[in-house]
Amino acid sequence: MSADAFPFLATFAFGPESLAAAVTLPLIFLVACASPRFRKFGPIYLALAPIPALAASVLASDSAPLVLDQMIYPIVLVLDPPGALLLGVSALLWLSAGIYAAAYMREEFENGGFTGFWLATLIGNVGVFMAADVGSFYLFFAMVSLPAYGLLLTRSAAQDGSGGLYVAIALLGEAFLILAFAMLTSAAEDRSLLISDGVAALPASPWRDATIVLLIAGFGTKIGILPFHIWMPSTYRSAPIPAAAVLSGGAVNAGVIGLLRFIPWSQEIPVWGHALVTLGMFAAFYGVAIGLTQRNTKTILAYSSVSQMGLVAATLGAGLAVGNANAATGAALYAAHHGLAKGGLFLAAGVIAGCGSLRMRRLIPFAGLLALSLAGLPITGGAIAKLAIKEPLGSGLIGVLSNLSVIATTLLMLHFLWRVAETAEPHSETPGVGLIGPWLGVIAGSISIPTIYFFVIENQTVGKLDVYMLWETLWPVLIGALLYIATWRWGDRLPITPEGDVVVMVRPAAKLLSGACELIERPEFILRRWPVAGVALLVVATMLAGAGLLKP
Repeated sequence: MSADAFPFLATFAFGPESLAAAVTLPLIFLVACASPRFRKFGPIYLALAPIPALAASVLASDSAPLVLDQMIYPIVLVLDPPGALLLGVSALLWLSAGIYAAAYMREEFENGGFTGFWLATLIGNVGVFMAADVGSFYLFFAMVSLPAYGLLLTRSAAQDGSGGLYVAIALLGEAFLILAFAMLTSAAEDRSLLISDGVAALPASPWRDATIVLLIAGFGTKIGILPFHIWMPSTYRSAPIPAAAVLSGGAVNAGVIGLLRFIPWSQEIPVWGHALVTLGMFAAFYGVAIGLTQRNTKTILAYSSVSQMGLVAATLGAGLAVGNANAATGAALYAAHHGLAKGGLFLAAGVIAGCGSLRMRRLIPFAGLLALSLAGLPITGGAIAKLAIKEPLGSGLIGVLSNLSVIATTLLMLHFLWRVAETAEPHSETPGVGLIGPWLGVIAGSISIPTIYFFVIENQTVGKLDVYMLWETLWPVLIGALLYIATWRWGDRLPITPEGDVVVMVRPAAKLLSGACELIERPEFILRRWPVAGVALLVVATMLAGAGLLKP
């Protein structure tokens, strides 16, 4: 290799070209899945595909935009600090879950279908954090949502109609976003497709309020804002453990980055800010209340996501109400930690369920550390995340409710730990390093990444973690633990609320959704029989993007 090649490689690795590599490598692997000769390397693809995205999150943050103009319209990729944070967290989770999947569900790699759907969803999840124009953002966002349906069609997943409900809600969100994006670009100067231009013009747009409502509703379907949370419980329960981990940790953050990118957080819009705070805080407690009635560990984690995303929505709403752009940064850090912790808890559920009682006792403290970090346990990434949203939420009523939500989250996480401990088989074999290793890696990331981002990227001082602050984060966790101990004996007496609670309560709406799900699920037989054919359309669509990505 000539010396002249080294500057090019350095530019590709450290410059904006690394953004293209983050999408190109999984795209190449996706196309390779169509060949029986290369399909057998599926487990390797899952482990290698997220690595360029992980590298780009560290090396390409705040670099110059990358414009791919070989397309019908230019694709613009850029990575700001919140996008880099969420990209890095998601890439780490996809990497860990991919290694976990290779050991956990070997039989799914025989025909390439699972690998294809996995890689297609990964491409969307990576691209959505980097897209700077409306067209490519919509393409990547759709790829986060729709190919994930194929992950629910595996032989190990329960086939109970949850996939149809998931797709119905995803399509509803896509419809909201199409309308919102049309209004956004119409208000932009020269009808620019750049997201930044549309957001800059949004405050003066005659359709400002309608656009904001549609954006919140569209991205709210992804993060599970009430009442669009109904897909989460059944989908997470039905999905295989690795798929549930990336859907709950990585894919949900696609909705978070959408809210961060498309709404002008420095603009004061009290009406919709207060609406988001109200809806978010209600979800924070509603998710816990319903989760405490559940017995299935994955369903408990689903309602925990409803609660945690409610706090993200409340933080963003508090910022929007007063024009505080720092709320978006705090929400990004909180969502990043939630993604790692929640994904790690799904992996923990699989590890503990597959080990014996003795081994479970050794592993449950690690799961406990991860679970209680969601409540803000001191000296964890969760404590840093709570600190990041403290200023936007303030010290008034919303701040008090935030502290009460820590108590509620502690109750729910201890409930999860008790239920997951019950799943351990008395005479099971010890899980291999392919399961335990990725899980421990996620735990390490959940502690280190928020800390590094908060103190290094955001230049916060160590003084923020004084003794008073540590006690302020500790006492709600202690109260929650004491309440759980005091009420533990009555836990089994609580009535079990059906999954998809709103669907069950609102029968007419449920029937309409059920009819839509039946129409969506008709191709399921074909997808199960020829899974590679099920991703053929995705390959064709992404080949267009690939043409632009691969050209010099």
